[in-house]
Amino acid sequence: MGDPHIRDFQSKRIHMIGVGGSSMSGLAQMLKDKGYQVSGSDNLETYTTRHLREAGIPVVIGHLPENVHGADLVVYTIAILPDNPERVELTRLGIPCLERATLLGQLMEGYEVAIGVCGAHGKTSTTSMLSQVLMETGKDPTIHIGGSLDFIGGSTRIGKSGTFLAEACEFNASFLHLRPTVAIVLNIDADHLDFYRDIEHIEETFGHFLGLLPAHGLAIGYGDDERVARLLSKVHCAATTFGFGETNDWQPGGLAYDALGRGSFDVCFRGQVLGHVDLQVAGFFHVINALACLACAYSQQADMGKACQALSSFAGAHRRFEHTSTIEGVKLYHDYGHNPAEMRNILSVAVKQPHNRLWAVMQPHTYSRVKRLFEDYLTCTREADITLVTDIYAAREKDPGDIKASQIVKGMRANGINAVHTPSFDDTERYLREHWQEGDLVLTMGCGNINQLNDQIWENQQKNTKEV
Repeated sequence: MGDPHIRDFQSKRIHMIGVGGSSMSGLAQMLKDKGYQVSGSDNLETYTTRHLREAGIPVVIGHLPENVHGADLVVYTIAILPDNPERVELTRLGIPCLERATLLGQLMEGYEVAIGVCGAHGKTSTTSMLSQVLMETGKDPTIHIGGSLDFIGGSTRIGKSGTFLAEACEFNASFLHLRPTVAIVLNIDADHLDFYRDIEHIEETFGHFLGLLPAHGLAIGYGDDERVARLLSKVHCAATTFGFGETNDWQPGGLAYDALGRGSFDVCFRGQVLGHVDLQVAGFFHVINALACLACAYSQQADMGKACQALSSFAGAHRRFEHTSTIEGVKLYHDYGHNPAEMRNILSVAVKQPHNRLWAVMQPHTYSRVKRLFEDYLTCTREADITLVTDIYAAREKDPGDIKASQIVKGMRANGINAVHTPSFDDTERYLREHWQEGDLVLTMGCGNINQLNDQIWENQQKNTKEV
């Protein structure tokens, strides 16, 4: 017997376990907008859970069996394990259930154009960029982003056209539940090695994702990535490449960066200049992301002049090198980067911003990732003057007992990095306040709940100011 289908539960109650997650919260709002009764639960009170309540979606903090009582269908994320009290109860009661990725795939069905943006790095930024491009070129897409974009007022949007744009996540091969007609592959890298056997297994799975494209579909890939290029050479539909190398269809002509690391370039398609972009977001990787967007927009017959204007006004998505506050003359930023490659990339942007000293505050994410990429963690913050490392964020995992944040710190110090173990958010805030100086820049990094440290520091500053 197959999975239940969301279309059979119109107007009924859908309960979502782990509703505070970036993708789940967006799906909750999308279902509500489509007329479903939606409720949710999560283990932490966050800005997202508060926002969902404000949108009229009741959210319970804590996973309790009674949360699923009265639900007609339950949706859960892959991080919600079978022994979760709510999953145990829905099984006991025989309530139909769906995993998050399956739901997203079902919602995408029926759209003439279904665009899936995948890759180890840059999915949210690229999907956000493309959202703005498609909207400003009149394509009126339905959108699902694994993050938040002010331009669309959150992480989802319901459009009136036949286009659906979605971030396609490779974690646990969940993107194989989608049915794309256009696939953008940004890169292939070693991550999620708690699920994948090795990098070859990851490449193979990306190949399966491209294999979902119909004969009339389009594969768009970063041609400078050897693994991506190899997969594009095997697809049974049209393919186009973007990148810095001369063999790519889409290239940045006359590329230059300003003092803050923001790229400006001519948009070149097979030698023809189609427009010019002045990015407001910094980093070489955003040049790559922008080229991917333009290649996709072109395939949808978008006005390339308007597409370039849209990219030139793109201000970034939340949790992507986001300036959260300035306290005592210290600028605080946050970035979702949760593996060494992403941390290294975003620090290359941070170091170009005006600053006295650069602080990197790292929340390592999952024990399995830290163990697999341990050596990379030991040097990824080299561009920072001081690195603070919190305890490892377990997410869906149980502590195996053989890997600790203190081991990362010890290894960093052996590599000449000024690193300090500050286990909790309170420890980290205390250390920062005791040692930071006016003009410093603090960058918190991770995809767990480390963004809440920025909120905590701001809220404590407001409280202290009022008391004075």
